[in-house]
Amino acid sequence: MNTSISEKMFEMAKKVIPGGVNSPVRACRSVGCDPVFIQKAKGSTVYDVDGNEYVDFVSSWGPMIHGHAQPEIVEAITEAAKDGTSFGAPTTKEMALASMVVEAVPSLEKVRFVNSGTEATMSAVRLARGFTGRDVIVKFDGCYHGHADSFLIKAGSGVITLGIPGSPGVPQDIVKNTISIPYNNEEVLEQTLREKGDTIACVIVEPVAGNMGCVPPGATFLQKLRDLTSELGIVLIFDEVITGFRLSYGGAQEHFGIMPDLTCLGKIIGGGLPVGAYGGKAEIMDQIAPDGPVYQAGTLSGNPLAMAAGIANLKLLQKPDFYKELNEKAEFFADGLNKAAEKAGIPVTLNRVGSLMTGFFTKAKVTDFESAMEADVDCYGRHYRQMLSKGIYLAPSQFEVLFISAAHSIDELKKAIEMTEWSFKKLAED
Repeated sequence: MNTSISEKMFEMAKKVIPGGVNSPVRACRSVGCDPVFIQKAKGSTVYDVDGNEYVDFVSSWGPMIHGHAQPEIVEAITEAAKDGTSFGAPTTKEMALASMVVEAVPSLEKVRFVNSGTEATMSAVRLARGFTGRDVIVKFDGCYHGHADSFLIKAGSGVITLGIPGSPGVPQDIVKNTISIPYNNEEVLEQTLREKGDTIACVIVEPVAGNMGCVPPGATFLQKLRDLTSELGIVLIFDEVITGFRLSYGGAQEHFGIMPDLTCLGKIIGGGLPVGAYGGKAEIMDQIAPDGPVYQAGTLSGNPLAMAAGIANLKLLQKPDFYKELNEKAEFFADGLNKAAEKAGIPVTLNRVGSLMTGFFTKAKVTDFESAMEADVDCYGRHYRQMLSKGIYLAPSQFEVLFISAAHSIDELKKAIEMTEWSFKKLAED
């Protein structure tokens, strides 16, 4: 496979962009190669600047649930752009999308749009602190909630991919107000909340961890979390940037039947455009300015292009049997990956929830950050390079999620399974 133009582009990019990329994992350092530069995408296929094409399982890190350049979403964006790209003022589109989101997500009574998942989680934590009058937040080891200072302690995603223990530039005064505890450990959870409950403003959690790879919650973990936070007056925040509108139309909270106090949503509600949102109970949301004292603002919040894309996107998600068909494809693919690993005789533990999955190169169960760290990252790197050479585009990190979209055909999934069998066989022979 010729990637000479990508290689030249990367060298040029490194001269003007730190690391040559605008988000660290994209540099592909953990998988032992340079990145390919993407030129365009359509459906389930992405094309690089050298003309190579790949079946895409990254899906822009999740939001392309309908595939790339979905015609109805593209048309909505194009028509909206004809009227202007930004107003910094109220529009009917943001009102329409807000109504759709509130109707879809069970715990939401009011919602506010922002520009990214990071902005959503940062704003939700500030709101929880303002609402409770407390300072401390509790998060879980390996869960990533964006790059705001409070979240970079024992974070997932690119932080663990690059082996960075937190981040320089985060003041100790902020670190002291963040407690990170093991995911899925109910004993430590209860001990922490009961001992420090009167200082804790909120607990923020990915209801399905997606930034140390896909790690499902234990059978009673989310209910325990809900019961304890309710008892102790702690705001429970679900970070559904990955799971929202992905596991079901109502997100993970509908899927599991657990209602948080606040919910954070991300780029999926804008069809892949820069957008995020946070919402929840009216009594909490009414603390946001101008109704209340907790300040948050943004010129591009509720951007008309993102709102138009979001409306079109959510309408498509309402089609009968959309999630049933998506999850059936995911089940078919996961079964194929498991059989490929079994046939090759290599240790792979596959975690899947709906159309999210991660194959960890380890024989042990992966239930938390510690067990995820047992995965063989070098083995994953070899697998990544081998699959890329055969036209399969995976996430350039062991600790990310593979996404199935509605655009993936069974034939494409079969091709990817066949290439996986080939790659696993090569790994077993080495």
